[in-house]
Amino acid sequence: MTATANEERMSGDFDPRDLDSRERDDGIHDREDQWLTLGRGPGSAAMRESDEDVRERDDDWHEARDRESRERDGDHGSDPRDVFLRDLDLPRGLERELVHDRDRDYTLKGSESRTLATVGAFRVVSERDLRDPRDDAFDIRHLEDQGLIQRVSINEQERAVTLTEEARGLLEHHRDTHSDHRQAFYAGADRAHERTHDAQLYRAYLKAAERLQAREARILRVELDREPKREYQRFLQERNRGDRDSDGRPDRTPDEIQEWAREQQLPYFDEQVHFPDVRIEYEDANGDVRWEDVEVTTEHYRGGHASAAARSGFSIYSGGRSGGGGPFDPRAAEEFL
Repeated sequence: MTATANEERMSGDFDPRDLDSRERDDGIHDREDQWLTLGRGPGSAAMRESDEDVRERDDDWHEARDRESRERDGDHGSDPRDVFLRDLDLPRGLERELVHDRDRDYTLKGSESRTLATVGAFRVVSERDLRDPRDDAFDIRHLEDQGLIQRVSINEQERAVTLTEEARGLLEHHRDTHSDHRQAFYAGADRAHERTHDAQLYRAYLKAAERLQAREARILRVELDREPKREYQRFLQERNRGDRDSDGRPDRTPDEIQEWAREQQLPYFDEQVHFPDVRIEYEDANGDVRWEDVEVTTEHYRGGHASAAARSGFSIYSGGRSGGGGPFDPRAAEEFL
């Protein structure tokens, strides 16, 4: 990503055309469940259950246990990817199941459902970041063969994965539409020169999620910068809607913009609203909903942009040309000035 492109990310002055018009508006510790089985003594023949009754009861018990396990994993699991599956009615098990969506049928298993949801949440994810020793190495190939994902180049050494429109539709049609903290899903990759930066957002999220989980936080969703930027544009243009004589220029005063930023808990300085790359919405140990704002820096961060990143108050993660990266001390930005 160029320095100019990076500076646009921290600035309130961005081209609203960058937003895809196809997009719709839209206790961390594992708990050991103790199951107590109560049996009857041999003297109660009148109350003895048949083998069939026992099997049915056992099946119901296993089904209830598996359902609770899925719900628990979606909300409180230690795997930070499971949050994206929480409201989706998609396979969670080890075996592939038939999934019908409109006029097409797909076969998915749990790890593939998780991959689709994760990629959809971050729009573009490095292929190597999706590799997990717990998952089947052929998951990505199977999803690609079904037309659910496509691979795009990040650079000469690395490729990334993004959803197709069919996959995004699949996620949207198999979600709980009444859920709170709705997770947005995206299809397609942004401009090629931005992928080096964007492919590192998921990596930064994993590092931030690890810290949040250590504080017994429950992650609710992630929000990419395009979402608050879209809301910002709506705010700026609100008075122009329906006005045929409008020239399209927002007439908000600096004080109004600053107040909007304050309400959204976004920093405002240098006469600009500053947006993080990723906002992680979570519930803390006391049940209060909070945000962790994350900015990913690259080798292109220099001068004023590095200074703005340091002043933003965001959790900053430094990334390299081909990945890696880790927590970045904002004071280190002084080295670039």
